[in-house]
Amino acid sequence: MPLVPITWLREHVDVPAGTTPDQLAADLVRVGLEEETIHRAGVTGPLVVGRVLEVAGEPQKNGKTINWCQVDVGPEHGAEGGAPRGIVCGADNFSAGDSVVVALPGAVLPGDFAISARKTYGHISDGMICSARELGLGEDHEGIIVLSDPPAPGTDAIELLGLGEEVLEINVTPDRGYCFAMRGIAREYAHSTGATFTDPALSTQVPEFMVDAFAVTVHDERPVHGVGGCDRFVARIVRDIDPTAQTPGWMATRLRQAGMRPISLVVDITNYVMLDLGQPIHAYDLDTLATPIVVRRARTGEQLTTLDDVRRTLDAEDLLITDSAGGPAARILGLAGVMGGAETEVSASTTAVLVEAAHFDPVSVARTARRHKLPSEAAKRFERGVDPALPPVAAQRVVDLLTELAGGVAEEAATDLDRTKPPAPIELDADLPGRLAGVDYTAEEVAETLRSLGATVTQVEVPEGGRRALRAPHLRVVPPSWRPDLTVPADLVEEVVRLRGYDQVPSVLPTAPPGGRGLTLPQRRRRAVAQALAEAGLVQVLTYPFIAPSRHDELGLPEGDDRRRTVHLANPLSDAQPAMRTSVLDSLVDAAVRNIGRGMTDLGIYEIGAVTRPDGGAHLSPLPPLGVQPADEILAQVREAVPDQPVLVAGILAGNRVPPGVLSTARAADYADAIELAQLVAQRAGAPLQVAAETDRAPWHPGRCARLTVADGTVAGYAGELAPKVTQALGLPARTVAFEVDLDVLLAAAPTEPTQYRPVSTFPAAKEDIALVVPAEVPAAELLATVREAGGELAEEVRLFDAYSSESLGEGRKSLAFSLRMRAPDRTLTAADTAAVREAVVRLAAQRFGAELRS
Repeated sequence: MPLVPITWLREHVDVPAGTTPDQLAADLVRVGLEEETIHRAGVTGPLVVGRVLEVAGEPQKNGKTINWCQVDVGPEHGAEGGAPRGIVCGADNFSAGDSVVVALPGAVLPGDFAISARKTYGHISDGMICSARELGLGEDHEGIIVLSDPPAPGTDAIELLGLGEEVLEINVTPDRGYCFAMRGIAREYAHSTGATFTDPALSTQVPEFMVDAFAVTVHDERPVHGVGGCDRFVARIVRDIDPTAQTPGWMATRLRQAGMRPISLVVDITNYVMLDLGQPIHAYDLDTLATPIVVRRARTGEQLTTLDDVRRTLDAEDLLITDSAGGPAARILGLAGVMGGAETEVSASTTAVLVEAAHFDPVSVARTARRHKLPSEAAKRFERGVDPALPPVAAQRVVDLLTELAGGVAEEAATDLDRTKPPAPIELDADLPGRLAGVDYTAEEVAETLRSLGATVTQVEVPEGGRRALRAPHLRVVPPSWRPDLTVPADLVEEVVRLRGYDQVPSVLPTAPPGGRGLTLPQRRRRAVAQALAEAGLVQVLTYPFIAPSRHDELGLPEGDDRRRTVHLANPLSDAQPAMRTSVLDSLVDAAVRNIGRGMTDLGIYEIGAVTRPDGGAHLSPLPPLGVQPADEILAQVREAVPDQPVLVAGILAGNRVPPGVLSTARAADYADAIELAQLVAQRAGAPLQVAAETDRAPWHPGRCARLTVADGTVAGYAGELAPKVTQALGLPARTVAFEVDLDVLLAAAPTEPTQYRPVSTFPAAKEDIALVVPAEVPAAELLATVREAGGELAEEVRLFDAYSSESLGEGRKSLAFSLRMRAPDRTLTAADTAAVREAVVRLAAQRFGAELRS
């Protein structure tokens, strides 16, 4: 992200004296540039320039060699009598005579690292010679900072290195790449505050270019998206450069403040201009080049050693800069817009350079940078879009600095291969920003705002009959060259709203339309299900619907099970999880394992989500054409290829369902809890479930699993305890329970009409307890349903309250006791009424299950 020193920004825009980074951040956020962080001054105390007088290497027993240095830090900072200070240093990238940065005792470096005189390696080290990372100037820790063009020993290094200035770091969205430069940020500050902005591109005098300074050819056999990889290439030549010239302190300081490490004068100048204007620039050692330069795509098998000393095998889509050394366009100089090659880099002996400033296709640069994992500073800018009008200006700035600071002589001839096209005009109704934003912008305000952006705005007449009657003038807007993201009217609307102020857009709640519109009945029921599970103590989670092929083996699904038929993704997020889940439990178990592994021993989680259930077809759809509305038959084929995606709700419980407490005894979650939660889901969905035993349904235990069906017999889901082999394979605790219910089945079975409530009866209730003896294999749920059916309308509530087995009941028999609460809406029930209900219950239970009334 760009770093913004206020002193640098002030060169392009009138920033008031005393402006703080916090105030600057507040000004920039008004135009959409958010603050990332503010880098505060992290160094306090004495930090000075020191000149190394002596360096004595001393090998140690551990194999390391340390340097015992005598450093002149000025008379006021020296040892007793102004003598040099003795300092131990482990780096070896400096020698006697070099000027370095010294932290004296009493200094505090970033990270609250206090410096003091201490004994180490047999010496009293009276300070520390600092690296860039130790001062918070970057990540370079390979060696200490060696100053170029150094001031006298004892000079305050905090001011010299710019460590006393706080720097704002901002977050730039991908569509605003022009803000990766001081030029763009200054322009945005002017938009926000009304301050006067001076475009540095306009103040640079660019001479007439010719194409014979250094021959350049663009030959792009495979343009990306029909666009050539390079549409502008500027080349300038500077000779007689002093190879010993050092980067001036002010430039080195600004580079460090911007997060870049000073390297050499030529390279530092190109980086400085890039940070200032936003145009990446590359400098070649002219004596290593052979004319002509050719911009082309890579060929199969070609390789390049880049500036980071990595040998890279190139892809046919990579755009290259080459020359003719060893044959026509035979040698590769670099990856266009990403990184140069090591063979032609500027060295300490370079006296003549070729300055390249080009404009490359953003898509080509972005793909190359990602393919080779090279997120260079140049690539960051090119892939976001660079101003195609900048190359000659940026090249001239580099030439001017090389002649000023390095004593170079610029050749008058220059190359400018320009194939750029002007931005396409955009047609805009002047009232469109106001209609979309709800702000009453006048046509003059819209035009003025777009002109301040740098656009050319003209009012045009619309031919009669060509358009609807307009309520406002019709504008033709030509975006500025540095805004390639402005292509349609909506982009201009966004700019008008942004620059006029987001705070002008009112916060108005829309008026609810008449007729009771809102959530549909299925939507309300789905929300009721989620609320009910949360109230029951479960926590809702959201998992990715991608699974590994081995998951169905872990769940114990038999071969041929429909749930094993999955849709595989052509481009999955992870190669280890290429399949779409066919059950919510497929992915929910991962959340359970993760939470239990982190100490959540008492667990209750649930998820409501879609699954993918292919029907066995190929599920391949045609690829719709780009840029046009697909035909109806193609859209129909695409919809037909989409597999069924029902919405399911699933939950997992492990550990205690009731935690231990002073007034309660701990109770572990069991299969009955899973069944109860599934019935709770059905109740809130409006479709009661019938419960029956299930002996063959993975991943559940064959003896502790219930099959759940709706009134018409359609299976809605299953609930119970997970099989021991499944819990072991997944790493779940033993006796973990789970349920899964098809919410779409429940909602389809639920009545669509609103529930009609009966009036509450004011007559007293009658109670009756009935104990029935039945075969042990009779499910309690089926007998409960029978009792409810026999009780009829008078049975207000039927509840199973006791299960009992004994030899006295007979072998293979059990007793189930039910409590009935009966009430009539129009009278007080008599003994005869309750006796009739009792007889009806016993009679129907006897017919279905051979039940007997227990005496």
